[in-house]
Amino acid sequence: MQYNPGWNGSSVNLLHVRAAGPGDSLHYVWSSIGAPAVLLVATQSPSSDLRVNWTQLLSANPAGAVWIDPPDSVVYSTAVVFTKLFEFSEAKPSGKLFYPTYELSEFSWDSLNHTLNHTALTAELRGVPATDPGGGFSNGSLAFRVTAYESGGRDGHLPSLLHTANSSQLEFLLAGVAPRGNSSRFVLEVATVEEAGTVRRLQSERSIDDEYTPTIFEVLSLVAEPQNGSSTLGFLQWKATAYGSASPRREDGIQCRAQGLQAANWSLPTSSIVQAYFGDSLGSTCTISALNVSFGGEEGEVYREKRYLSWSVLLGFGEPPRDTFSPLVISITAVALGTPLAMLLLGSCLVLLAQRRRYSEYEPIN
Repeated sequence: MQYNPGWNGSSVNLLHVRAAGPGDSLHYVWSSIGAPAVLLVATQSPSSDLRVNWTQLLSANPAGAVWIDPPDSVVYSTAVVFTKLFEFSEAKPSGKLFYPTYELSEFSWDSLNHTLNHTALTAELRGVPATDPGGGFSNGSLAFRVTAYESGGRDGHLPSLLHTANSSQLEFLLAGVAPRGNSSRFVLEVATVEEAGTVRRLQSERSIDDEYTPTIFEVLSLVAEPQNGSSTLGFLQWKATAYGSASPRREDGIQCRAQGLQAANWSLPTSSIVQAYFGDSLGSTCTISALNVSFGGEEGEVYREKRYLSWSVLLGFGEPPRDTFSPLVISITAVALGTPLAMLLLGSCLVLLAQRRRYSEYEPIN
């Protein structure tokens, strides 16, 4: 993990997370220069590295300021940009009442270096609006907490996402922000950038197993696939829940919904890290898609009471991890289903045996 590689100042935030394998390497570049975003690059070289032209990156035209060396080692690259935070309330009978949008590109962000933990491989990007006429952020903040992984496993806190060494976790945190309505709900807009030949697709999977995330049976994945193939290049994955506590329990669950993936026919807000890498192709050959993720039920009571919101999403390369039944669940299921079946078979055998004995004591009547 490198903070602002090649730059001594802390007035801007750029975090480079590099994972090296025997024949390849993965790069995650998190930044709050402009709109908060992450650049994901996979290479076929174990020694590839990030290069930044800081003078150009901080200029009005950052195209070409960020690249991977050697450039021909790159096999896949994408970006995820967190653009806006909407707030609305269910104003009956007139419908939804939207409040002024929080543009994340206009936030003021704290130095990420203060929260960087090289041992735990975590960092937190925290910010507030540069101007806040309504005072909603006077005692609160919005944050993105990043966690990198060296191996596979499962996160210790709900929703207990299953991860691999090819993925990183992001937590979207809203803490202490005063809602502007009695039943406010929040919506986070997430945009993705894909180079020519790659498309994004939103898929939902349901399971009867809620062992690791009680009462939640749906997992959503935003996967990137080549147009002429079936292999998955990268993904965003999350469970259909958020939580209203820093130490979440089942009862702290907040409803989470994805409102559909749409082709974005608008230009991205200022996000220098994305413009710096993709350059002129960002407005021509690249495909930009947007997804709205909403939090809260119709009443929005959990957030209004606790003023805390946490949503976890996994980002990575290749196929998204898939949960399977644990040996404990398999054993319990086998006992639960096997015992009645064994009793049924035993009972059937006893009945048949009793019938044969009863009829064998009599001669048939002519």
